[in-house]
Amino acid sequence: MQRVTEPELMDDPLQAAAYAAADFAEPHRRIVETFDECFPETELTGTVLDLGCGPGDISFRFAARFPTCSVIGVDGSAAMIRLANVRKARIATPGKRVTFIEGLIPGAAIPAVPYAAIVSNSLLHHLHDPQVLWQTVVRHAGAGTRIFIADLLRPESEGHAGRLVEMYADGEPEVLRRDFYHSLCAAFEPREVAAQIAAVGLGELTVQVISDRHLVVYGTRS
Repeated sequence: MQRVTEPELMDDPLQAAAYAAADFAEPHRRIVETFDECFPETELTGTVLDLGCGPGDISFRFAARFPTCSVIGVDGSAAMIRLANVRKARIATPGKRVTFIEGLIPGAAIPAVPYAAIVSNSLLHHLHDPQVLWQTVVRHAGAGTRIFIADLLRPESEGHAGRLVEMYADGEPEVLRRDFYHSLCAAFEPREVAAQIAAVGLGELTVQVISDRHLVVYGTRS
């Protein structure tokens, strides 16, 4: 099916609160595990940049997984950053090593420091212009930076999208079910993502389908 874009920001406070309150422990744990699988025997030291961090759960998980790293989370939604900072105040360690920045890409005040890794989960499908993400990666990734972008995979039809919602979001609040459906319809196919990264000179990255609804893009910047 053709891609159907959705709003770029989850800036409604009720929508952000529903997302933050949802139980994403298993998929978010799997994100960090998949990073480990893509970069075996890697122990990061330095700074991790988390693009589209939302309420911060994955930022905190990377900080916990790599205790010698600091993490900078960036999100364009004021409501999401507010929730991330509330959670940070409750977490002693690794919360002290996590900083959140509110800002849209491009244009967010992202520090120009060497990044050990640039990660992102479920940002790509929100962007009307996907090159915004890849150009930001190019701008901030130096030689040796690990790049790890996880996102949804667009189904073959609207009916397939509806079945995935029933399969994986049964019993969730209606706002999350609706957002999941719209996000699936706004996601990209692997061939589209491959063309996106080739266009900005990130041909060293690998595009891999990891489930019936997810793909990852990973590699080390040369």
